Amino acid sequence: MIAAAPDQSRFVYEGLDFRNFIWVALALIIMIMSITTENDWLLRFVHIVTGVMLTGWDILMGFIIGPILRRLSFDFRRQFSLRLLPKTLFIMTTLGIIAPTSGWFLAVRLGYVDLDYPDFWWVIAALAIATIMSIQGLLILLPANVRAYLEMRKENPDPERVGRILNRYFTVIASQGVMQVLIVIIMVNFADGL
Repeated sequence: MIAAAPDQSRFVYEGLDFRNFIWVALALIIMIMSITTENDWLLRFVHIVTGVMLTGWDILMGFIIGPILRRLSFDFRRQFSLRLLPKTLFIMTTLGIIAPTSGWFLAVRLGYVDLDYPDFWWVIAALAIATIMSIQGLLILLPANVRAYLEMRKENPDPERVGRILNRYFTVIASQGVMQVLIVIIMVNFADGL
């Protein structure tokens, strides 16, 4: 195991602090409140804030941090990742759930799902991109995050295995950054009145 300040808390396992589920639950409660109340402003706020955070993160990781980390020594990447990955496991998964869910309910509330063709193609495009990003997030990024983190926590991690996992991880994150920009273009069209 990596030499780090041991946390003797019963809520910490393999360096993952499961007390973070308190913040996850709070964020999900805020999302549910924004959906169930008739307050369009709150729902729009939740959707925009989580969407902006998710978009910024994907672009930052995919196009800036990922390429930089690839060029650094394994020991530095290991230290960086052991501090970053446990946080992103909770934060990014939560944002990845809240942004599209609140976006769907906002689209329903604002009548976008009732649009006629050809305007409805914008809705289909947004749904297709959100579906692809959700599948990537839950079936590629989340498992890669966990696998890389657990491998790096080993006393003698396999640098080649970690490199393969993280290369795929950062490539998918970069593709999500591109799709996030496409989603922003679609959202601007919605906000501009199609």
